[in-house]
Amino acid sequence: MFRVNEDYLKLPGSYLFSMIGRKVAAFTQANPDKKIIRLGIGDVTQPLAPAIIESLHSAVDEMAHAETFRGYAPDLGYEFLRKAMAENDYQSKGCEIKADEIFISDGAKCDSGNIQEIFAKDNKIAVCDPVYPVYVDTNVMAGRTGSYDAGTETWSDVIYMPCTKETDFAPELPKETPDIIYLCFPNNPTGSTITKPQLQEWVDYANKVGAVIIYDAAYEAYITEKNVPHTIYECVGARTCAIELRSFSKNAGFTGVRLGATVIPKDLKAGDVMLHSLWARRHGTKYNGAPYIVQRAGEAVYSEAGKVQLQEQIDYYMRNAGVIYKGLKDAGYNVSGGVNAPYIWLETPKGMTSWEFFDYLLEKANVVGTPGSGFGPSGEGYFRLTAFGSYENTAAAIERIKAL
Repeated sequence: MFRVNEDYLKLPGSYLFSMIGRKVAAFTQANPDKKIIRLGIGDVTQPLAPAIIESLHSAVDEMAHAETFRGYAPDLGYEFLRKAMAENDYQSKGCEIKADEIFISDGAKCDSGNIQEIFAKDNKIAVCDPVYPVYVDTNVMAGRTGSYDAGTETWSDVIYMPCTKETDFAPELPKETPDIIYLCFPNNPTGSTITKPQLQEWVDYANKVGAVIIYDAAYEAYITEKNVPHTIYECVGARTCAIELRSFSKNAGFTGVRLGATVIPKDLKAGDVMLHSLWARRHGTKYNGAPYIVQRAGEAVYSEAGKVQLQEQIDYYMRNAGVIYKGLKDAGYNVSGGVNAPYIWLETPKGMTSWEFFDYLLEKANVVGTPGSGFGPSGEGYFRLTAFGSYENTAAAIERIKAL
């Protein structure tokens, strides 16, 4: 008789945002007259920029003619997109990343979950706490995390790096030596960042202990402060210890279009084995590439018109972040984030747990956010709001919260 992968059975409950969706659906069914404002999931709301739409239409037209029709994409992705990324995201910042070190995919979420496949099962991972759930859950599925303690909501074989108010919501170097370190800056969910010297410490540490850093840079386009790095490859030595995940979802509104990339320098090795070669083998075996029309849309992100239009969208969302931050501050909440990221992280009031505050906001203000405990034990007592709604809805939601 067939058997299932029992590591899947170790996962507690359901995926965080699936649980939120069920709660909101139940409330909506019971209260059809209530207008819900959603500031929970980090999904964009502004339409695709004109430069991107134009590129999509042009690519679709190409697919209608035999001489310009495209089938399977190259394993790494089309050269035109990888070259644009290498030049604009890396070389323009003085980083030595070449086009053939960039692998195009259909999103950073997939890559952040799949990248663990190229590592041995007995590697020990270190994660920030709170953390984007996908990092931990996919390692659970792979059998790398040990046993789950429901009381502490932790896994026995995971090294947790608490990110608390006392640490400015940034991790400290772990006392136990990890093999794989997950870092995300600007951070999801806390919106925190670290400076280039602070990131350099992590790079130096990883090279010293022989660890690899998986660096999620999905929100780098929202950085406003000059001392915050946009890529880990701004740090000396990162080519020998770091893999970087990139996303088009938040900088260009591709949450429904799907496009991302993983950068693996050829200098990054486990003994004599290049991780670049392992990921290339995995990529070629399990993936047939992002669609041609989507990759052409991605290329338009780096056009002069695209850069201007997308900066306007980012400014729009960061204006929302400012509205949330100031409104909550004025209402007496303890708030952080919202400066280099579209996320605002707030302490729950009146001794409420994260889920109690979720229910309270939903019932009393008809506003949806994300309970901090869903991101890990150190997220308990905190709550995340996103700036990805419309300006009108964002302003209305904050007025509702202030009126409580």
